[in-house]
Amino acid sequence: MKRTDRAALVLGLGIGGFVDGIVIHQLLGWHHMLSGWYPVDDVHLMMLGDGLFHLFCLLLVLVGIAMLNRRPPLPNALLGGGILAGWGLFNLVEGIVDHQILGVHHVRHGPGQLAYDIAFLVSGAVLVAAGVLLSRTASEAARKS
Repeated sequence: MKRTDRAALVLGLGIGGFVDGIVIHQLLGWHHMLSGWYPVDDVHLMMLGDGLFHLFCLLLVLVGIAMLNRRPPLPNALLGGGILAGWGLFNLVEGIVDHQILGVHHVRHGPGQLAYDIAFLVSGAVLVAAGVLLSRTASEAARKS
């Protein structure tokens, strides 16, 4: 991958983490970062875990922006494709490492837990495929012109 592609990928990792944290942790309240390891009634610990997670996501976004800033601008499709692929990569790594291997939490605890975890992994694979396809299409179009 070129540096610019990696920059968009890092940006997408951070954005994917933010979407996960905002939608699943905060809006839907399905889990918190540490809800698989500790009781969810420990609100302070749940907030601390989620806050550290969001701080990490912010750092990824800032690093991605800094990487993009060091290079010529990317075509929108290449940038968008890298961001989608990074978001999908986030879902895959989070889904495999945190949900399945470490058991830090699951997408939604309780009945249907495995189905939610699998759907999260599938969404990651779809986002990676869409991002790669968009990036390749943009790269091929740029080479032809």
